[in-house]
Parts: sequence; structure tokens; C-alpha cells
Amino acid sequence: MHMHTECPRVSRRAIGIITNALVGASLLTAFAITTAAAQEKKDLTDEVGQSDKAARVFKEIMETPEKGIPQWLLDKAECVAVFPNVLKAGFVVGGRGGRGVASCRTASGWSAPAFFNLGGGSFGLQIGAESTDFVLLFMNTGGMNSLLSNDFTVGGDASAAAGPVGRQAGASTDAKLNAQILSYSRSKGLFAGLELKGVVIKPDKDDMSDVYGADVKARQALEGNQSMAPASVRAFPIMLARYSTRSATR
Repeated sequence: MHMHTECPRVSRRAIGIITNALVGASLLTAFAITTAAAQEKKDLTDEVGQSDKAARVFKEIMETPEKGIPQWLLDKAECVAVFPNVLKAGFVVGGRGGRGVASCRTASGWSAPAFFNLGGGSFGLQIGAESTDFVLLFMNTGGMNSLLSNDFTVGGDASAAAGPVGRQAGASTDAKLNAQILSYSRSKGLFAGLELKGVVIKPDKDDMSDVYGADVKARQALEGNQSMAPASVRAFPIMLARYSTRSATR
């Protein structure tokens, strides 16, 4: 009878301990998930903004009647990079600095976004513009490989030409299509091809680390599926997919 009366008491005590442990573990798990979500939102606010701005600039340019990037040209591009609101320093010839986002074609569509800095270089006659949006099309494997490297100079490490716009993109522009990079600029609403020289583009290590972790390089993102990036920073590749759906053939 003694064993009969003690066993239920022990069982209830054990059940209570297990229940308390499970409740505690559940609370800790919920706290960890909530904290991680809040941390991601806090940490990625800047990168989310960069991807959103790049997507918006690209959409506005592509929807400009007769003056945007020709569709057939976009469909040939292997990678696209957009640098919104690049600030200038100097008059006529000087330096600029800005940040942007790039995505390349993969077998499953546009890649996860990679984050870059743009700086230096001579930009020609860009008088009076406080900020400029830049769009770069990487037209072939050589251009794509330059983007996948640690850093490169436009017009130096990779050949570049002013990209044709709208109806300008006819037979007379075929020579430009041999360039590895076609470049465009938009200042005060005017969108046109612009030849960039001496502009250095390199990965933004802080942005890349925030989004993917310290060990992920730009090359890995640009060769990877969108799913490797948090959904909150995918606005740019998603926007690219709205205008060009060809997958990589390499």
C-alpha cells in the first residue's frame, strides 16, 4: 500500500517538473524567435532600403515611354546593377560616391542581391545634378566576371560604353554592344547613356555581412538562388524578373 500511495505522488512531481521545463523551453524559443526577427528588422533596415530604392529606380526607368532601356538589350544582359542617388563632388570632372545593388541571371532566374559601393572617376558633363541614378548592364561573361571579382574599374578592368536608349538602339549602336558594360545615368528626370571611366566598384562588406553573414562573398550571392537572401531584401531581383525572365544559359 505504501508503494501504491507514493507512485502517484512521484508521478505528479515528475510531470510538474517536465511541464515546467517544457513551458520554460517554449518561452525561451518564442523569445529567441522574436528577438531574432527584431534583430533582423533592425539590422537590415538599411539594406532593405537599398534594395527597395534600386527596384524603384529601375521600374521608373523601364516605364519611361520610348526613353528607357530597350527590352531586347535588357534580355541580353547577364547582370544588372543600380546605384541610386549617387552624390557628386566637384564640377564637371570630379569624384562621386554611392551604394547600389546588383543581381545576375542564374539557372533559376535572377540571383540573390549583392551590395556594392561605387566611387571615384570622371563623369564628364554632369553639371547641376545634386544626385544621379546609375544603371549598369553587364552584357557578357567578361563583364559578369568583373562584377564577381573583389573590385574592378569601369573602363579599365572592364570595357564600357554609353548604353543606347529607346529608339537610339538601332543598327548604328551595334559597335557599342561589344562592350562588357553598358552604362546609363538619370539626373533630374533625364535618362541617357553615359560613358563611365575610372569608376571603382567593389562589394560593400558591411551590407553583405549584415544580410548573409561574415563569410559570404558577393560572388556567392550573385551565383546563388534568391532564397539564400532574406525575403525583405529581394525587391531588386524581383523587380528585374518583372521585366526580363530569361534564365542563364551558361
